Amino acid sequence: MARHAEPAPLLARRRDLREEGFTDRDLARAVTAGTLLHPRRNAYLPMGVPVDTLDAVSIGGLLTCTSELRRAGVFVMERADLDVHLPEHASRVPGIPRPVRRHWGRLVRRPHPSATSVEPLDAVACAVRCQSPRAAIASIDSALQRGTCTATTCGNCSARSPGGLLPLVDGRAESGPETLVRLILRALGLRYEVQVWISGVGRVDFVVEGWLIIECDSEEFHSDWEAQRRDRRRDQAAAARGFAVYRPIAEDIMWRPEEVVAAIRGLVLGAAGGALSRRVA
Repeated sequence: MARHAEPAPLLARRRDLREEGFTDRDLARAVTAGTLLHPRRNAYLPMGVPVDTLDAVSIGGLLTCTSELRRAGVFVMERADLDVHLPEHASRVPGIPRPVRRHWGRLVRRPHPSATSVEPLDAVACAVRCQSPRAAIASIDSALQRGTCTATTCGNCSARSPGGLLPLVDGRAESGPETLVRLILRALGLRYEVQVWISGVGRVDFVVEGWLIIECDSEEFHSDWEAQRRDRRRDQAAAARGFAVYRPIAEDIMWRPEEVVAAIRGLVLGAAGGALSRRVA
């Protein structure tokens, strides 16, 4: 089931707050007390907004690209410290004490006048351009899974990307590493199924060639002993049903994919040989 992203916070203009009955003295007191943020002239934000949003607004821009996707809980792999979209007419942009990647292109969708972020379609499209193809596919899959964008809008983003990523997109992936493993399996020419329910075991990320289960483990869900014990008992139940299990960790999938490729190739070649060996050698 898709997990919907938190909406981006909205900016409050001084004139709007005055129309609601706030005086300039009220606003000054709230800022001094720390219950209201004042990132730039005539612009206010509620307490608790993400630092990235605050910094983007402070220089007159909107959060975009990998920074906006990260705020929305979408997987990004290759990211700048802060991505900010600036108006085309902006000439002098104040500096802030952190690296900023500035984006000036025309947006596909006009943001709300009080928006602090670009629309999801523009954030995804920008992240597709700024990441490698495999990272871009993982971000699109994640955006679909979280409901950040629809199949149509994400499809439009991938269709406009270099080389066309649309045939490789699959919103069933529940994490970025799952997408990356799926791309590895596809590149190796292996038969695989995703999100498979196995009686007595439960749902697994992949079943490869009908006998190899691959589960993509991350620290978030597999770090404590209780989670590891549950995983090992699932693996034991899978073994009793004739399955082997391989659990690559997320950091290897993302940053050392050649080791994951070697492991999968070794498992498949060692078990099958023959015609299958020639397919993945």
